[in-house]
Amino acid sequence: MCAIRDWLNRHNFEEIECLIPGINGNSLGKLVYTEKLLKGDIRLPEAVLLQSITGGYPEDFEDILGVTDSDMILTADPESACVVPWAEKPTAQIVHDCHTHDGKMHPLSSRGVLKRVIGLFEKKGWRPVVAPEVEFYLIRQSLNSDSKLQPATGRSGRAEKVRKSYTIEAIKEFDALVREVFLYCESMAIDVDSIVDESGAAQMEMNFLHGDPVNLADQVFSFKRLLHETAMKYGIFATFMAKPMDRQPGSSIHIHQSIVRSEDGKNIFIDEHGNENKFFRHYIGGLQKYTNAMMALYAPNPNSYRRFKKGSAAPVNVNWGYDNRTVGIRIPAGSADSKRVENRFAGVDANPYLVMAATLASGYLGMKMAIEPTAPLYGSSYDEEVSLPLSLEQALQLLDESEEVRKVLGNDFVEAFLAVKGFEYDEFSSSMGLMSRFYSMIFPQSNCLISPWEREHLLLNI
Repeated sequence: MCAIRDWLNRHNFEEIECLIPGINGNSLGKLVYTEKLLKGDIRLPEAVLLQSITGGYPEDFEDILGVTDSDMILTADPESACVVPWAEKPTAQIVHDCHTHDGKMHPLSSRGVLKRVIGLFEKKGWRPVVAPEVEFYLIRQSLNSDSKLQPATGRSGRAEKVRKSYTIEAIKEFDALVREVFLYCESMAIDVDSIVDESGAAQMEMNFLHGDPVNLADQVFSFKRLLHETAMKYGIFATFMAKPMDRQPGSSIHIHQSIVRSEDGKNIFIDEHGNENKFFRHYIGGLQKYTNAMMALYAPNPNSYRRFKKGSAAPVNVNWGYDNRTVGIRIPAGSADSKRVENRFAGVDANPYLVMAATLASGYLGMKMAIEPTAPLYGSSYDEEVSLPLSLEQALQLLDESEEVRKVLGNDFVEAFLAVKGFEYDEFSSSMGLMSRFYSMIFPQSNCLISPWEREHLLLNI
């Protein structure tokens, strides 16, 4: 707390945003004055960790938390403290951990779940290193959930009609916004490396530098807030829906990951000669074995599963390969010391803390259980059978059935996640009942249509 006190005093902040990530990765918390924060008595009802994306709570709420709805204690993480550059008053943002009254990490905290997984590596003398890539769309502002979404128009006044991947001109359409985003990232200590134009109309990808998983999850968490605020300043929306528009590609969050020895920083995926070793193989084997059980964490919304189509730049099975973007587990080209694995399954709508926890836990289980992977794929993975779950309902069942995943993530958390996501899926299904029958009569491909429920609850809330 001394470090935070000194930092706050130097910057003369008037207000502090005390934030925690909800189960969906959205921002929850309190706005307090500096004096309140320094007293160290920031609390929130633990029920907020069971809040759905629609603002509701599962019916078995009391079975998970009991009837009292106790407070949890928020503990500030000094490493996460930063300026809120868009605030009118001098304001700071600090991400907090959630603790129970006996000082333990709250089992339903997604940040706590990630720390739990990292602790497994620490016991082995290892340290995970990750680098996320975050895709998003810029779209026209629309307050009507029944209207079709349209790409935002940039300085030319014309919406992008043709997909133009990696073109500088497409980024320059939003030059002022992009420059402000980079300035805000710098002031918030968000370590972004580059921005590229993606294959969708007004779709972009922000690349982050590699580092500690908790710190990078905090950065992605903060970046989503930053981009929402900046886009609205320019009269448009930024969305992190996995599939916001029918005939456009989906948006993902790819996680590059490697494991190094804590004592010397050496990559454990290679031997003394720079060759791939058993840890590398078993890490991939773990990703292959547990991806389907983790899919509800990678794809947590009904909309998430619209990404997974052959030829869509999204994976459809658990194949792996070298520098192959058709697979879900890609090994990028590079030096032996930088040997890493890229997980391409998660949609950008997923909670970044849970995405990193899921992929690291899968790799850890693979190394622990010495799981051998299949042979690498050198052709197109789209020529192979689809093996991923194709709906949130299927993914939740696979998560429910995995004892290994329950153990590594925490059984209490898994039960809570299943309850919240089951509640959301029921709400979605109810909203689609009559409408889906209507669409099926008129549109043969009605499953491709983005529903009003998805736009209403996912467009700006994730």
